[in-house]
Amino acid sequence: MSWSSARRVLCVRLDTLGDVLMTTPALRAIKEGHPQRHVTLLTSSPGAVVGRLVPEVDDVWTYDAPWLKASPARGDASLDRAVVDRLRAGCFDAAVVFTVYSQNPLPAALLAYFADIPLRLAHCRENPYQLLTHWVPETEPERGVRHEVTRQLDLAAAVGLRPSHDRLSLQPCPEDHLTAEAELRRLRLGRRWAVVHAGATASSRRYSPAAFAVVARALVRDHGVDLVFTGAADEAALVEQIRDAAGVRTHSLAGRLSLGALAAVIGRAGLLISNNTGPAHVAAAMGTPVVDLYALTNPQHTPWAVPSRVLNHPVPCAPCYRSICPEGHHLCLRGVPPAAVVAAALELLQPGAREAATTAGPCPLALS
Repeated sequence: MSWSSARRVLCVRLDTLGDVLMTTPALRAIKEGHPQRHVTLLTSSPGAVVGRLVPEVDDVWTYDAPWLKASPARGDASLDRAVVDRLRAGCFDAAVVFTVYSQNPLPAALLAYFADIPLRLAHCRENPYQLLTHWVPETEPERGVRHEVTRQLDLAAAVGLRPSHDRLSLQPCPEDHLTAEAELRRLRLGRRWAVVHAGATASSRRYSPAAFAVVARALVRDHGVDLVFTGAADEAALVEQIRDAAGVRTHSLAGRLSLGALAAVIGRAGLLISNNTGPAHVAAAMGTPVVDLYALTNPQHTPWAVPSRVLNHPVPCAPCYRSICPEGHHLCLRGVPPAAVVAAALELLQPGAREAATTAGPCPLALS
């Protein structure tokens, strides 16, 4: 069995929305490697939601791995044994384990080994011996850090798999587009409008509500930009706090959109203003410019191949990779003045900014 002849390939990406999206160029490389190739994505519950919108993926299987922090606690290994049984029944020819450099691929590789999958590929820091048939030695961060998209493309290229292009992949269904059109028609927006996504799972990634309110007030009152806030249902209160403090007319779709409908809305917007979280990568996949308020928790996750302005304030403790600011000052975001966000937004809202083709790759950090 060779990688060029493998028909059934298991792709393991056990992280969340943005990580799955940044893996899609590598998934394309794998899918395009054989005309009859069937790609199954094994991913977390949040990752599965976006995985079902990726056209290069034929099947999505959900697995909340016990070695990942975000997975819910459970009392025994019955679910893990069931996953091995399912993988074995899937008769896969090959498995690719995608990880960030701080993760250990060997638990997932062990599942593939137990499932008798003949070909097994991953980055690995230590010698995996029989767990991997194809081992790409881990060089990050000691020899520099690659963008996450580049990292996963390099992994696929190690076995001769390269995509026709390296843009992110996300395809809302027709019903998602209909929902987006109906919601936006109801809001009666002007010609120049932007989406604001103020939430994030980790508090270290959140620009302050007060600062977001100043940004919203300036864009609406001083520059005539219509703003549509988005967020999950549990972020609706945060959205209303910002809107009330802004004191200008804005709109909220928080809690009203599926992920596919959110992607369709963002795809129609002139701009997304967001914390460093999943919707920033949704915007990149949909070709929408991004102002990314980027707490330096993971500098290789900037928006890929779209016009972008990535804003942060330089601090000696960065990058910290923490969910909660360990220093207690949150200065990497608190130090970004609202005026810098407004200026970046106006620059990207200029006519032609969206159509300004960028070569594939991340936007460098802009320090404020």
